[in-house]
Amino acid sequence: MDLQERAAQNLKKLREQKPLVHNITNFVVMNYTANALLAAGASPVMAHAPNEVEEMVSFAGALVLNIGTLTDDWVGSMVSAGRKATDLQTPIILDPVGSGATRLRTSAAKEIIDKTRLSVIRGNASEVLSLRDESSTTKGVDSIHSVADAADSARALAGELQTVLAITGPTDLVTDGTRVIRVRNGHPLMGSVTGTGCTATAIIGAFLAVDSDPLQATATALAYFGLAGEVASKSASAPGSFMIAVLDALYTITPEQLKNGGQYDG
Repeated sequence: MDLQERAAQNLKKLREQKPLVHNITNFVVMNYTANALLAAGASPVMAHAPNEVEEMVSFAGALVLNIGTLTDDWVGSMVSAGRKATDLQTPIILDPVGSGATRLRTSAAKEIIDKTRLSVIRGNASEVLSLRDESSTTKGVDSIHSVADAADSARALAGELQTVLAITGPTDLVTDGTRVIRVRNGHPLMGSVTGTGCTATAIIGAFLAVDSDPLQATATALAYFGLAGEVASKSASAPGSFMIAVLDALYTITPEQLKNGGQYDG
């Protein structure tokens, strides 16, 4: 089955199965990513209390960990939920927001990697580089490197960790260390809205819940989210209306549209 067919199948299964996606994410994007997951067809839950995360993740089809607004307690919750998900073989995706910017963020990302079994890590180029090269830095949560800068490190790190690495940018790169897929969907306005990367991570989490191949789940999810940006741009020309139009597009895009609109190399 090629990626176009796989994408259509994944979106169809997502809307039929409506998997619970457990998010331990940041305050900035919590409402928007929950709405994006609902629009796509998933069932989101935002639960981070240390005394409930293990119970909550036991019901979930996927676990999304996002270190955007981090505290020590939240790191503990992420590790606890991640360990439980690992035991249950529930797919986990990590978004290492701002890794490389501060010691807290970098060490938290590495602790989660060490103590859980991740299916996917999604970040910008600088965040991904920081996970392998301690001298690599970033500017807050923004990337100062290109996808091409991090391509070799991503392949090597994916092989070392036995996980899928997704670097998002104008062209997304997805690799498991051996296979590489580039996804060319998206729109420049996506870079003008806070939390589009975090939302991409959440959508990947939803696709992981219905596709057992993390590489293909990630590539098809990124094509779907990027296509939503393309569709949204046809009715919205500025960031405020665009972010709402993206939610509408996630809801209205059909499996057939995703099949025909996904742009992949690899």
